[in-house]
Amino acid sequence: REIPLSVEALSLIKPLMKVVNSGFYVISNDSKPIEPRTYRSYYKRLMESLGIPAIKFHGLRHSFATRCIESNCDYKTVSVLLGHSDISTTLNLYVHPNMEQKKRCISKMFKSLGKN
Repeated sequence: REIPLSVEALSLIKPLMKVVNSGFYVISNDSKPIEPRTYRSYYKRLMESLGIPAIKFHGLRHSFATRCIESNCDYKTVSVLLGHSDISTTLNLYVHPNMEQKKRCISKMFKSLGKN
């Protein structure tokens, strides 16, 4: 799937393009991707060195989806970015209305009743 990069992400990656073979993976600079356990190990050590509480690498995906939804991105776009074949997967896994959202919904409904 295609995932657009922000200007900020591109500015971080662009310097790498000068030293990475264009036919290789950016992270490994090899014709083969890095083994996922290697990523997890590096990530765990990075979190420890930065003093950040341990969160599973996959938790970043959940955080990304949650932040997108909190930013009012439409659910279908979030679903496509995550690679879900069905929007219901995204809705079931990542859309959890909080109490404030529930209160706003009830308030909107009551306000609409008064507009007859």
